[in-house]
Amino acid sequence: MRHPLHPALVHFPVACWSLAVAADVASLWLGQAAWQWSAGLLAVGGAMALVAMLAGMAELPRIPEGAPMRDAWVHMSAMLAAFCLFTARLLLRLDQLQPLAPDPLALALDGGGFIALVIGGWFGGRLVYGHGIGQDRRA
Repeated sequence: MRHPLHPALVHFPVACWSLAVAADVASLWLGQAAWQWSAGLLAVGGAMALVAMLAGMAELPRIPEGAPMRDAWVHMSAMLAAFCLFTARLLLRLDQLQPLAPDPLALALDGGGFIALVIGGWFGGRLVYGHGIGQDRRA
């Protein structure tokens, strides 16, 4: 059985987006020293998320119908929501490709994106650990 690529790729957007949220929240106390990292982390997270999404879509036909497929749809929906919220966060706080300090809208998008990321991650974990998707059951 070949190893699925999607689980190996998802760590990059999850880490980048989580660190971007942490940088924005830390900027409330640390100022520009913290938020200046956020835009780069959001951009790298978004780019890697596209690669992870493509890998996930390639694995989708291997998921059996029923509860595993329902969990896959919730996982994909939540991750797409996270992608859209973090992309909006990035684009709304750029001025001629220069990042701006987070405002209340940016922090709200960060919060919504992070919640969607947690929900999507939980359902992704449920696919692997609950339904055995991507595991070699011959062992």
